[in-house]
Amino acid sequence: MVSWMISRAVVLVFGMLYPAYYSYKAVKTKNVKEYVRWMMYWIVFALYTVTETVADLMISWFPLYYELKIAFVIWLLSPYTRGASLMYRKFLHPLLSSKEREIDEYIVQAKERGYETMVNFGRQGLNLAATAAVTAAAKGQGAITERLRSFSMHDLTAIQGDEPVGQRPYQTLPETKKKTKSSVSESLGAVHVNSK
Repeated sequence: MVSWMISRAVVLVFGMLYPAYYSYKAVKTKNVKEYVRWMMYWIVFALYTVTETVADLMISWFPLYYELKIAFVIWLLSPYTRGASLMYRKFLHPLLSSKEREIDEYIVQAKERGYETMVNFGRQGLNLAATAAVTAAAKGQGAITERLRSFSMHDLTAIQGDEPVGQRPYQTLPETKKKTKSSVSESLGAVHVNSK
């Protein structure tokens, strides 16, 4: 676990941050030689990242695996060994040059399939959402209907407030409210008499 953490830190700092900063410097100074150097590095590092992802799953149990990864990243980056330039010129450039046409065709096909896939996926998603909404509405309506069926006619007539206005029984006011109402009328009369 400690080896994994150390190798992760080294790859992040020396494999990504340091080269990213020097790539920035190359862009800022517009030095073509440095552009080429860092572009070769990033191409090799991208291949390393893909390989590392698969290798971590398959052979991380190998003794000194993480230490070898650290050494490899430092070898790629070192201005003395120029490992990234060496790997690019000896292996990657010839391989990519020989397979460039097939790779370009594959990318075009993948873009076309990707667009068609996204359209189909969107269409299926909308159909699924519409089906879910209709199903939920039907279930909700069925639940209300079942709830109403469970009431007897007596239960439904016993619910207060559902009678038409003309059929509601007359309700008298409680005594406290009557007194309050009459005391208000008396006080208004007294005010009217005093103002004359």
